[in-house]
Amino acid sequence: MKKINIETWNRKEIFDFFSPISNPFYMVTFRQDVTDLYNYVKEKNLSFYYSMCYLVTKAMNQVDAFQYVIQEQEVYKIEGRNPSFTDLKENAEVFHIVTMKLEGTIDEFCLRAKETSENQKGFIDMNAETEDLLYISCLPWLDITGITNERDLLAPNAKDDSVPRIAWGKYVEENGRKVLGISLEVNHRLIDGVHIGMFAQKLSEEIQKLVEKE
Repeated sequence: MKKINIETWNRKEIFDFFSPISNPFYMVTFRQDVTDLYNYVKEKNLSFYYSMCYLVTKAMNQVDAFQYVIQEQEVYKIEGRNPSFTDLKENAEVFHIVTMKLEGTIDEFCLRAKETSENQKGFIDMNAETEDLLYISCLPWLDITGITNERDLLAPNAKDDSVPRIAWGKYVEENGRKVLGISLEVNHRLIDGVHIGMFAQKLSEEIQKLVEKE
């Protein structure tokens, strides 16, 4: 990680403005057309969920604002985020959390995600809980319009939590297209609405690239 000089950082005023606030986190939900992604994964026999985990992480890593973390009131820049996602084993109702590196092609990632999830014995590997993660979840039973996340706001340095939380529900038909509600929660000390807009654009571009490869 690279330490940022806050005094010369172009975000200093915004960072200082939101830093005294007890709850600097906010959530935005947007609609994402996933028709092309749906067609791609069906043709390739890939998991839609694992494919989304891959694409949202890849898209987020293309937006500079998402590459900052706060530790003890200091700001650092990381080299990229890795997905940490909830998952259910077959015929299970109790979920577990899988953490992986974002590596390889989308096909390779989906295969590795499936194997990792199936072989995982415990609920979570705490050794893998680092600042460079993106927390991912899914409610495939519902068309979500928003979702909150658990936080211990009384914990020391709770406001320094720099891990974005992203979740989506089930895709629904709208005007002949498949559309997904995506909810993203971030720390306003680091990320503004314009950056969420950039992320949404990058996600659309990553989905479009799948079509262009065919």
